[in-house]
Amino acid sequence: MGEMVIIAMTIVAIVLIAGVSLNGIVDKVMSAKRLRYEAKSDMVPQDVRLIAERQQMIEDRLRVLERIATDRGSLLADEIEALRVGSQKEPAQ
Repeated sequence: MGEMVIIAMTIVAIVLIAGVSLNGIVDKVMSAKRLRYEAKSDMVPQDVRLIAERQQMIEDRLRVLERIATDRGSLLADEIEALRVGSQKEPAQ
């Protein structure tokens, strides 16, 4: 009978430790999500606009690079030069 009590107490202790550990992990994850949500809500419309403009510029450049990689036409050098000129005009970040 004594062995059964020891086994039961061990199982209870293991479950308790696992529960506390899991609670800590869930708390950390929820805190991180809360911080991300708060950071997003703090963005001003100007920041959102700048991010959207930057994303559009990157997408435009990607389209040009895809066309360069797949097109073997005579305009390849001109397109590469246009990319170089465009990258020199970008503001430093």
